[in-house]
Amino acid sequence: MALALVVLLGYLSGSLPFGLWLGLARGIDVRTVGSKNLGATNVYRTLGPSLGVLTLVLDILKGALPVWLLPGQLFTQSFPGGHEWCAVVAGLAAVAGHVFTIFAGFKGGKGVATTAGVLIALSPQAFGVFASVFLVTLLATRYVSLGSILGSLAFTVALGFWSPSGLRSPVFGVGALLALLVIVRHKDNIARLLRGEERRFAFTRGKS
Repeated sequence: MALALVVLLGYLSGSLPFGLWLGLARGIDVRTVGSKNLGATNVYRTLGPSLGVLTLVLDILKGALPVWLLPGQLFTQSFPGGHEWCAVVAGLAAVAGHVFTIFAGFKGGKGVATTAGVLIALSPQAFGVFASVFLVTLLATRYVSLGSILGSLAFTVALGFWSPSGLRSPVFGVGALLALLVIVRHKDNIARLLRGEERRFAFTRGKS
């Protein structure tokens, strides 16, 4: 019962499609414009920086909050494996909810921001590595996709160092799984990068 509740609550938290809802409040369905993605990058490009940043913050929180809140005394005592497993399952469920949201026909974002939220809660050090690699790559190349991919690989390596049991830790295991998910979700971006057709990020709306 505890496992089912943690999966359900984590999934529902991750499923909240803030980018879609913020766009609809402006009369725009982000699934029909730009990259047609529900994530913060598409919202930033199509609806402007303020809503893009707000989407980013909310998508991060919906990954972090289940990991912070669900492994409380009630769930930890009855959850298989205890506190650490409860936290990683909550985080994995939240990212799955973002990628396959029930509120938008199971078609969500690419999972980067929600994964970042999970990392903040599970391993602030690994999140710092991810954020550093992502920002350096973005500033150097202006490719959000490349920053996300390289950042995901970097946080996986970092988790191997900082996880409680190293490579045997469930935190490292779920981190590696999330990194793989992020990379798979970027398969189209990888193809465009290889062809030299990937769109560069513009820090001001309307430029590329």
